[in-house]
Amino acid sequence: MLAEKEYKRWCSYFALDEATRNELLAMEGDDDAIRMCFASSMSFGTAGLRATMRAGTACMNVYTVAQATQGIAALVKQEEGSARGVAIAYDSRNNSRLFAEVAAEVLTGNGIRTYLFDGVRPTPELSFAVRECGCMAGINITASHNPKEYNGYKAYWEDGAQLSPEHSRIVADAIATVDVLGGAARMPLDEACRAGLLIYLDESFDEKYLAAVMKTAINPDAVLDVADSLKIVYTPLHGAGHRLVPEILRRIGMKHLYTVPEQMVLDGNFPTVEKPNPEYAAVFKLGALIAEREGSDLIIATDPDADRVGVMSRTANGSFATITGNQMGALLLDYVIRARRDRGKLLPGAYAVKSIVSTALAAKIAEKNGVTLHDVFTGFKFIGETIKNYEMSGKPGEFLLGFEESYGYLFGTYARDKDAVGATMMIVEMTAYYRRLGMTLSDALEGLYKEYGLYKEGVLDLYMEGVDGPARLRRTMDGLREAPPTTFAGERVVLLTDHSQQYTLNLETGEKTPTGMDASNVLYYTLENGDKIIVRPSGTEPKIKFYFLCSGEDATALGAKIQEYQKAAEALTAR
Repeated sequence: MLAEKEYKRWCSYFALDEATRNELLAMEGDDDAIRMCFASSMSFGTAGLRATMRAGTACMNVYTVAQATQGIAALVKQEEGSARGVAIAYDSRNNSRLFAEVAAEVLTGNGIRTYLFDGVRPTPELSFAVRECGCMAGINITASHNPKEYNGYKAYWEDGAQLSPEHSRIVADAIATVDVLGGAARMPLDEACRAGLLIYLDESFDEKYLAAVMKTAINPDAVLDVADSLKIVYTPLHGAGHRLVPEILRRIGMKHLYTVPEQMVLDGNFPTVEKPNPEYAAVFKLGALIAEREGSDLIIATDPDADRVGVMSRTANGSFATITGNQMGALLLDYVIRARRDRGKLLPGAYAVKSIVSTALAAKIAEKNGVTLHDVFTGFKFIGETIKNYEMSGKPGEFLLGFEESYGYLFGTYARDKDAVGATMMIVEMTAYYRRLGMTLSDALEGLYKEYGLYKEGVLDLYMEGVDGPARLRRTMDGLREAPPTTFAGERVVLLTDHSQQYTLNLETGEKTPTGMDASNVLYYTLENGDKIIVRPSGTEPKIKFYFLCSGEDATALGAKIQEYQKAAEALTAR
């Protein structure tokens, strides 16, 4: 009944735009569609908002974007940050520019200075802009690597990282007081320009960002030394990396850079891929054709907002193999330590940060090299928070690398979000380093396994879509807490960490110890054989994710073990 009532209210709204009105008319009589779009509102959290683009309170549209931005405006004004302002960026998705302009209208309508990029930009450049322009906050319109039907809204704070839980709650409370239909103050953009409230950031600002990225290079001459023979294929997957990724590679000396023409076109329909996600091997298909023709060493793909990067590397037999996010994180950590030490740049107190669901191999690398490694919850804001804590505490420490298994990496403190532009630069530098040694990245990975042991990771996504999806998700997580598993595929659980309750339980002794971390809806199982299984709800999609972090002596046996763990997890959640 509430969904139908809200649907009718939207239908009767006097200022409704024609496209939305037509969409609502097409919904008439479709109870399921009305419930999906109007039975609830999007929940604003630390990851902002993300949903399909449709009319309704549960979807991304100009009305929900305006409402969310009014909530951001309330926070900025509460913190007396109107003069410092807010930066806004957007990616190549359908409606991203429209949503960004709506956000700018609301901010300026609230008397807040607004910096709006004049075209598509990578997510990390927004994080950089917040810090460079001295802004109080930032907004990025993107749904990252989601399918074309989605769009999203990420909010950042003055440190360049996404909003903290505390600030997110303030915004969510403010949003709840704003009528989604016309409740946000708005100022036309031309009027905002005349009033001096709206400043456009153009390509001259890109130079500041690129200069900051270039400073993170460890060995600027590495690519120049092999430039005559090193060949790279790159695709932005129709997204925001289309201009700045090729530019940064040219600036470090790449001579033989081949782009995928069909995918260099900005297109929110992503016509050449089913999902624009560099984690999927299918997105490399067109690039692989060019790589084979040109004899390329690597194929590199970035996602639509250019914060994630995926790589396929030439192997010893001439074929291409995917380097996973976990493998790349380990390779990059080892390389950064190795290259800094070679050049006398590895300073005491060096540290790196990874998410708790990322490879355990990183811990082995850090330990052997005397580098402190911090484990944080999933979400790059927690990596940014660690950097901030070091800076604010004044304790010695140089940031080397932050990474997540989901293909996100950061090397410098100029931004506080994952950066595919900077990561691509460093990956190519690392490739050049190993090329001088007669090795590919695949060879380097095998070298890591010989030195530290064999590690393999797996992921299981259990989707819970539909109107009852959130309730099913909660029931599943509650069920795992009420009846926790004692084994996975015959392997005994020895430690159970419930991060929502902030304790670790030793199942053999019954002893409970505090985690020392903030509360989060995450379950972490340590098995008797040393393997680890982590469970958490996704922050951006209607699904529960299982992560399997395993080690062993045989690759085939490891793969089979992960498959058994996946079957056990599916059976566990089906109870």
